[in-house]
Amino acid sequence: MTKILPLLALVALSCTPSKPPRWVEGGAQLVIPAARWDRPGEDPVEIQPNGRVLEDGDLVFVVDRVGRVVDEDYEPVAMLLPDGHVGGTDEQSLGQVGITNASPPDRMVAWLGVRPDGSVIFYDDDGEQFSRGKWYGCNGPALRTCTLVTHMLTLRDFVRRSEGGVSVGVGVGVGF
Repeated sequence: MTKILPLLALVALSCTPSKPPRWVEGGAQLVIPAARWDRPGEDPVEIQPNGRVLEDGDLVFVVDRVGRVVDEDYEPVAMLLPDGHVGGTDEQSLGQVGITNASPPDRMVAWLGVRPDGSVIFYDDDGEQFSRGKWYGCNGPALRTCTLVTHMLTLRDFVRRSEGGVSVGVGVGVGF
């Protein structure tokens, strides 16, 4: 039995997803604001100054000042790299995030934007714009953090819709 335990531990570790790129050294520098996204017909989203992202008061994920995103269990989910690429676990591409816009994996066209006044705009495949509420507290250098949070929540919602409403967590199973 004592010889089996180390083997079981090794097998369990082999199933653990690899961390996003540059996890230890960090990625893009972010300013973490106290901010709130009021979304029509949906629960509000709040960013706390400690990086906790809450949806209707429930922890969704945490973002830090060097672009790391962890889930509610503090497990690695994504890394915003200095060039704007969002890398996920197991070398997944999770898209691109600029200061005011973001695009999904494997696409060069933005699917959302956060304007300097905090207005959130989504774009459909034809380029039509749809208002998705407004961020408050996302001024100046904090704008990129709000864009990243908006992008990560949009990825999560996309995964939920494509899997029939089953929640699997931020970034899990995203493979466009």
